[in-house]
Formats: sequence, C-alpha cells, structure tokens
Amino acid sequence: MIARDGACVSLWQNTVTEFNKSNFFSDNSFDVAIVGGGITGITTALQLQKAGKKCIVFEAYNLCFGTTSGTTAHLNTLLDTPYTTIIKNFGKENAQLVAQSSKEAIELIKSIIKEYNIDCEFEDASAFLFAQDDKQNKELQDIHDACREVNVKAVYANELAVSIAHKKVMRVDGQGKFHPVKYVHALAKVFEDLGGVILQQCRVEDVDENDVINIVTEKGNFQAEFLIYATHIPPGVNLLHLRCAAYRSYAMAVTLKNKKYPGNLFYDMYDPYHYIRSQKIKNSTYLIVGAEDHKTGHVENTDECFLKLEAYVRKHFDVDEVVNKWSSQYFEPADALPYIGHLPGHKGNILVASGYGGNGMTYSHVAAVTLKSIILNEENPYIKLYDPNRIKPVAGFVSFLSHNADVVRMFAGKWFANEKLKELADMAPGEGRVVKYEGHTIALHKDESGGLHALNPTCTHMKCSVAWNNAEQTWDCPCHGARYNIEGYVVTGPANIQLEKIEIKNLAE
Repeated sequence: MIARDGACVSLWQNTVTEFNKSNFFSDNSFDVAIVGGGITGITTALQLQKAGKKCIVFEAYNLCFGTTSGTTAHLNTLLDTPYTTIIKNFGKENAQLVAQSSKEAIELIKSIIKEYNIDCEFEDASAFLFAQDDKQNKELQDIHDACREVNVKAVYANELAVSIAHKKVMRVDGQGKFHPVKYVHALAKVFEDLGGVILQQCRVEDVDENDVINIVTEKGNFQAEFLIYATHIPPGVNLLHLRCAAYRSYAMAVTLKNKKYPGNLFYDMYDPYHYIRSQKIKNSTYLIVGAEDHKTGHVENTDECFLKLEAYVRKHFDVDEVVNKWSSQYFEPADALPYIGHLPGHKGNILVASGYGGNGMTYSHVAAVTLKSIILNEENPYIKLYDPNRIKPVAGFVSFLSHNADVVRMFAGKWFANEKLKELADMAPGEGRVVKYEGHTIALHKDESGGLHALNPTCTHMKCSVAWNNAEQTWDCPCHGARYNIEGYVVTGPANIQLEKIEIKNLAE
C-alpha cells in the first residue's frame, strides 16, 4: 500500500506497492523541473523526456500521494461542466477545441498503454447521463444539443443498465476507465528508463526565478530552464487561488452480492451529482460510487458525507461489503476551464496546470500536451484556450500578494499545561476541535491513545482559520483548500509552510 493525503484508504492505494526509483544522477542541472508526482507531473515529464528534454520530478511524499490516488478515474469527454456552459462562456469554436482536446487526451492514454504494454486494467466504456424529472429532462435536451454542436456524438439510449429510476438517458461513446496509480507507476518507470529523474520525499522549499531557475529542496539545490507546478494548485499566493475553489468529494468501493457490475460510466443530474462505475483489479471487481461534494472545510461532520453516500449505494445496489471509502480534493475553476500555461505574475519559464474540476484524469493529459508545446515552442491552439493569463488581476492584487510574505508565530516560546487542556478537551479519541483558551485560539486534536496535539490554527497560506476534517483526520482551510496532518505538516497546497506547533507540558514533571 502507498501513503495518501488522508486517513481513509482508497481502492487504488490499497492495491499497489510503493514506486522505488532505479536511476541515479550526478548533474543537478536540468532542462525542465516538475514539482508534483501525480498523473499530471509524471505524464508531462514523460512527454518532455521523449522529446529530448532532460527532466526531473520532485515529489514531497510518494508518487500519487495526492488526488491521483483519491480519484475515481473516469476518463471522459462528457465533462463536469456541460458544453452548454462552455459555449456560453467561450463560444462554439472554443468549446469544440475543449471537446477535441478531451478526446485526444483519452486517445493519448490508450496509445501510451499500447506502446508500453501497461497493465492498468484499462477498459473502453460509454458514459450515460440520465434525467430523473421534467426539469432535468429539459437540461438533458440542452446538453445533448450542445454535445452535438461541439462534435461529441451524444445519442439517446433506451436502457440505463443500473436500477435507478429515470425519465431520459443520453449516451456518449469513446470513454474509458483504468487503475490510475498502476498507470502512473508504469509511466514513471518508462520515464526513468529514458533517463528521467524522480526524487520522492523531496519537498521544494524555495524557487529563485531567473533565466536559469534555482530550486532549493530538502535534498539540495537544482537548476532548470523551466519549472512546472503540477501540484493541483500552485504553492504560495497567486491570482489562481482567487479563481479556483477547493472542493472535497467522497467515494466508496463495494462488492455486490449479485455480481451485476455495470460496465460503463453513469452520472445523474443532481448538484452535487452521483457518479458510478465498476473496476476489475486482478481477480476482483468493485463498484465505485462517488458524490456528496462540498467546499473544503465547510462541512463540520465529514463522516456524515460517507453515511449519506452509503445509504444511496445500498438503496440502488445489492451491496455485499464496503471495501474502501475515501475522500479527495479538486479545484473548481471560476470560468469552467482549467488553467494550463504560464503562471500569472511570474516569469515566462514558470508554468502551471490547475483547476481541473472533477475531470483531472482527462485534463492531466491535456496539460501534458499543452505544456510540452509551450516548452518546445510548438503551435498548439490549446495554449491560448487554457492560458491562465486569460484572467485579469483585480485592483490591489499586487499588495494582496505581499500578505503571504511572513507567517505570524503567535506561540513561539509559549507552552500550555496538559492537565488544563485536558479539562477543556472533552473530545473522543480521533477528534479535533478549534478551541478558545486563556485568550488564545488553539487547534486541538486527541489521538487514539488520548494524547493531545496542539497547533496554531492560522493557515500559513493566507491566515484563515483551519477546520477539523474528522473523516480524513486533517486540518483543512476553508479559504483556499490548504490541508495539514495532525502534526501540522502540509499535505495539500497551496500552503508551503507547516502550522506552528504549540508545546504542551505536564505540570507534574
């Protein structure tokens, strides 16, 4: 099993072993440095290495530590944001490019799997979107028509193949599903075989932006001509943090008594919607269902989201056993399209891929193709389409950037009595809470042994107050989605500095 950015264990992380690097290097200078060892970072690194660039990937934990091992891995051109919205926001021509790029992304995945004979349980699939009332019928009609406008071949279907009440069904062929972590690990091996370098357990601590970029890491200094942030959201403070909202989504993998596993992808039309598929892994098959999305840090009892999801699954399927349940984070862009290209406010050799919404598996490969074209100076219509600089800075943004220049250390040199905090902390083991004590606000967590862990609850990104996520056992920031473990270490950006620890002492010592 591999580690992930939360306490819950996903189906993917539970069915693989850690990726162990096999290559060595002596030169710390590279053409391209990529920060982030998920599907975007590794796919982009491979594409650039194949094109003759010398690349290195930095991963603060292990490959697929973040959303890649938390996804439900739908490969689709039927995107979360319907083409009705994309046409409205960007026009028909650009919406056609979005559909084209999504289709090419799935084709790229299939070609990579075939070229390198990758065993990641890939299967072709169709996507089914179904309406359950008259209002949804009208919306489905509009989506169907918009799909046809952008050359996505949507047709009406007579059957759904899952036992959920519905009025109308639309089908789109040419979709897919796979084991995302097996896929990324295979790509990482190919990348290394081509001379690429992967450094796991290597956090990037600082970046000096010049014509040649100096990258300070836990394992030394490196230089690169280009740097790509493939970290889901870039670290620090950037305009993109104002245009990307962090959300959490919940998933469950179950086995079925009747063994009737649907072979395709299914989506209802509620908000948040339910998404359904199955996956065969070796000799076992699982039904995977996701839903209950909400803004990060905005739900007090995240365990309740799992209870609601399980009730839905048991209502519609003959469940034998719940094998895994987990949640994952994604960033929703303000205008419906990802931000792929030059990072706003930075030099032209600093690039980013962010704001995928719920379509990270597809957009990861759109990003790989687009970023490769930028670095190789190739003509590509996706460069303009997904350009992060299509958004304009708001008034006062320059001064806004300076607010992240320092982190206030409120508790340096201070300590609190364990006995007094225990009186305050009427919490069950595994629970966390932001409490007031002697004029101070403290993020307090009780571990399974009853021990207390205290942190400054001020997020190091932009000084919001974090909230406890009881499902994943993390401190989550409701403003921009930064997440920390119980020791205060960053597990999800955009924060890049840990929470301040508060010392607790026993008076009897």
